[in-house]
Amino acid sequence: MGRRIFSHGINNPRLFPDHRKETVRESQTPPTTMAPFYVKNQSKMGSCSSSSTFTTTTAMIILLLLFCSLIDPASSVDLSLCPTTQNSGKWEMLLSIGISAMHMQLIPTGQVVIFDRTDSGRSNLSLPDGQCRYDLTNKALQVDCTAHSALYDPVSNTARPLTVQTDTWCSSGSLRPDGTLIQTGGFGDGERKVRTFTPCGRFGSCDWVELNEGLHVRRWYSSNQILSDGRVIILGGRSTFTYEFFPKANADEKAVYLNFLRETRDPMEENNLYPFLHLLPDGNLFVFANRRSILFDYNKNKILKEFPEIPGTDKRNYPSTGSSVLLPLRLNGIQSGAAAVAAEVMICGGSPAGAYNMSHRQRIFVAASTSCGRIRLTDPSPEWTMEEMPVRRVMGDMILLPNGEVLIVNGALNGTAGWEDAIDAIKNPVLYRPDEADPKKRFDVLRPTETPRMYHSTAILLPDGRILVGGSNPHVRYNFKAYPYPTELSLEAFYPPYLGQQHALFRPSILSVEAAEQSVSYGQQFSINFVLKVYWPQCRGGISVALIAPSFTTHSFGMNQRLLFLEVGKVEHLSLLAYKVTVAAPPTATVAPPGFYMLSVVHSGIPSQSLWVRVH
Repeated sequence: MGRRIFSHGINNPRLFPDHRKETVRESQTPPTTMAPFYVKNQSKMGSCSSSSTFTTTTAMIILLLLFCSLIDPASSVDLSLCPTTQNSGKWEMLLSIGISAMHMQLIPTGQVVIFDRTDSGRSNLSLPDGQCRYDLTNKALQVDCTAHSALYDPVSNTARPLTVQTDTWCSSGSLRPDGTLIQTGGFGDGERKVRTFTPCGRFGSCDWVELNEGLHVRRWYSSNQILSDGRVIILGGRSTFTYEFFPKANADEKAVYLNFLRETRDPMEENNLYPFLHLLPDGNLFVFANRRSILFDYNKNKILKEFPEIPGTDKRNYPSTGSSVLLPLRLNGIQSGAAAVAAEVMICGGSPAGAYNMSHRQRIFVAASTSCGRIRLTDPSPEWTMEEMPVRRVMGDMILLPNGEVLIVNGALNGTAGWEDAIDAIKNPVLYRPDEADPKKRFDVLRPTETPRMYHSTAILLPDGRILVGGSNPHVRYNFKAYPYPTELSLEAFYPPYLGQQHALFRPSILSVEAAEQSVSYGQQFSINFVLKVYWPQCRGGISVALIAPSFTTHSFGMNQRLLFLEVGKVEHLSLLAYKVTVAAPPTATVAPPGFYMLSVVHSGIPSQSLWVRVH
């Protein structure tokens, strides 16, 4: 059965101050947490305190089930009855893990590896069995018996300490095809280190391992991308204008110079650190730094094309930190050769030129960027299309959701990344619908958190569809008394609108994946069995199947983040509530690099919980 994609946007009232750019001087206005935005006429999700609410909901479900049992799913459907995301989400505080979550990586066991830096002083999480770390070069603490990394289990909501031996401050990482986390670089004694974390299940005792094989040059504020052959490219860094690979092809392999990285460095500000990297379906690399971007053949060290500069004067990379995603790749027609894979990048937020110098040296906090840019890289002559966010933002995290929408969370209204270089936390996530035809309906402002997440905060997608949010430490050391932005050790979860209880009827639940050991090869046809209370194929896309690569997230960039909608062959009705959808695995390793992906069945924009599959 062919798959049709429909998108629906709800233009929520936007109740926030005038977003014209403004500059805040420290001497005039003390740093405060900005009052959150609220969406009117929307009840809180998940509230079951009222028996009348339960009764009404139950009655509605029964009536809808009776109604659906009487209609032909292939007949025309009143789209007003289809699920919408007309709610503003929900926040849940989880726990304090004892460290600040500067870096996060979801691994194929469903656990999350979290780590900070080793030179921030004592954390609130002790190393096990009286262990201590000894480092005479550590200016904060030469004998440290506390952990600076943790393994978090979202299912049990528990964490255990992990041990890193050298400094991981502002480093990078990727999952290898076997699910091992490769973590690269850092600061000081860790700047050339390669560390691995190999998953061992929920009851194992696995920990970090530092390899003898190190990096060729210092990597601090660099970015990683897994490639089609399973290697990882590590590119850029502070005063580092080269790239290299892990693992090396041979012991003599050197770092390779890329002048583009030098050209995009602003004097005194940089604005090209943590460059945005995206592997494109043709196997080449999209590299964005500052305001410029290139199509790069990393095998031949050749720039194939330079794209137009993103319009405006706002800078997009650290410390004028924006965020970037490769929008979902849609694979319909790929197997038959009827279509090529279109690739489009979106970049949001940042700060104007000179903003870092003003905040860091003059304590003047310039208003952050309000704009997003989209560029379809596979067009014959790619051009940027600009859009305005409902609220300006620097240091925001962009997260691909299983239904193809984009969540933007964390960050500030004024300033830049850096030590105490931003003010006015923005507590509201924003939802973006890339496929909504009307640009005025693409953005929705969602429910605010109570916890500001500023510099060194992170956010990632979990297999159950929640967003795990943590971190925020804009101080050189841990500082729990700083006002209004103390060091934050907590984790919380955001429930996107699709997790609302009102969507339970439309939410698929996966029973099984018909593939040996849940492993599929490129181009393979395979099926997913699932149950669904109400199936209406006409409702905004019917059934689709998403593959989501888990990202390594730090400093507002989800490295290796990738979402693909697989080509759907047919949907079969097996029994009253049981269905089978047959899909084609991605065609090549350039479209989907080898490794572990979360697989989600999406019905009418409502995703199931994900299962892990391995693509090879």
